[in-house]
Amino acid sequence: MRSASFVMAVAVVLGLASVAPAEVTSGPQAGEVVGAFTVTKVTGNPDDGVEDGRTLCYRCKMGQRPVVMVFARSADEKLAKLLKKIEEEVEEHQSEKLTSFVNMIGTDAESLKKAAADFAAKHGLKRIAFVVPEHAENGPPDFKIAPDADVTVVCYKGGEVKANHAFAKGGLTDEKINAVVEASCSLVD
Repeated sequence: MRSASFVMAVAVVLGLASVAPAEVTSGPQAGEVVGAFTVTKVTGNPDDGVEDGRTLCYRCKMGQRPVVMVFARSADEKLAKLLKKIEEEVEEHQSEKLTSFVNMIGTDAESLKKAAADFAAKHGLKRIAFVVPEHAENGPPDFKIAPDADVTVVCYKGGEVKANHAFAKGGLTDEKINAVVEASCSLVD
């Protein structure tokens, strides 16, 4: 009887584990170099010298600066919370030239552009640029953005990745948001 209870408890734990968002590996990893890729700027960061609607290599434009680069499939409240905290860091670390840009990814580039503009306006995000990559579905092929990653955050400086955080749908918690913000702060320490 006791072993049947144990087996049942293990089954319940395993069942719950399969419901929880899994950790994913997505995007360039620590120590790797962030390569060039083409995007269209949609909105945000008026101080970057890039007009909305312009197609360019935003990574190239940022040069050697410390950058928090985000790839997002969903524009939800958790993403808004993360980006507001990153925006606070960008504001606080202007002298260190910390910057950030969000790559909205998905199947329809035109819909992504509209959704990005609406999302930035709704949440009052001004210091973060929103872009749509030329390879809109999963970002640049050599970046290996995982199809099951809802949000991928790559913190890099001088083109080298210092930290990477990737989250499946529903996996972006307050605790994980704080870890991403801490990683972005370490770019300017």
